[in-house]
Amino acid sequence: MTAKTCTFPHPHLLGIAGLTAHDISSLLDLAESYVVLNRKRDKKKPILQGRTLINLFFENSTRTQSSFELAGKRLGADVVNMSVATSSMQKGETVLDTAMTLNAMHPDFLVIRHNQSGAVQLIARKMNGRVINAGDGCH
Repeated sequence: MTAKTCTFPHPHLLGIAGLTAHDISSLLDLAESYVVLNRKRDKKKPILQGRTLINLFFENSTRTQSSFELAGKRLGADVVNMSVATSSMQKGETVLDTAMTLNAMHPDFLVIRHNQSGAVQLIARKMNGRVINAGDGCH
């Protein structure tokens, strides 16, 4: 089995509410194809070459952040892990200020993990690129 493609009709992936059964099935089928690719010696595919993925984690999550970083790199993206601990948020910058600053850099994907429910949806409204929810509050 080789890696497949999937047409995802939504601007962001913030949760499963609003996804159709077909959307979910397509995503699971695509993921399954990458499991096979992940077991091969050559795991890299240039599918996201020329794209930028920023991991923005407001709370620690080693497995989730590492998974997104590794997946982005294996798919050919330029991956940036932004450390909130050393960001301007420590000087009082708000979550929205941070989102607007990152948006000005024109990332293609912003993966966000935040401890407050709804924070990712708020940020997604300010972003031009795709936003992926890596966990927010109880979501």
